[in-house]
Amino acid sequence: MQKNVGIKRIILAAGYSALGMKAAFQHEAAFRQELLFSLVLIPLAFWLDVEPLQRILMVGSLFLVMIVELLNSAIEAVVDRIGPEKHELSGRAKDLGSAAVLVSLILTAYIWGETLWTLWSK
Repeated sequence: MQKNVGIKRIILAAGYSALGMKAAFQHEAAFRQELLFSLVLIPLAFWLDVEPLQRILMVGSLFLVMIVELLNSAIEAVVDRIGPEKHELSGRAKDLGSAAVLVSLILTAYIWGETLWTLWSK
């Protein structure tokens, strides 16, 4: 089998990424909620009078939540594809993915909270 290389590989990869984003939007309510949340908060991060590094952390943490949610959704899809029966390892994989999303949300809340506290306590 011949591998795709160069610009063709990049174009195909971009297409697969677009399909993944479309699937996440269509099938994952949590991703849609996090995307909406980000679409509100990212402009707010640019509107606030914060240091560039603070803004990078604020926006970056929102992207991190979406990245972790995409990975969690991928784990869940693979586990669900294997079969509907209950298995300890399948449950653990799903729980770990969910825990990763929670940790990223906590980090985001801390970054935003600390930044806003610093901004408003000046």
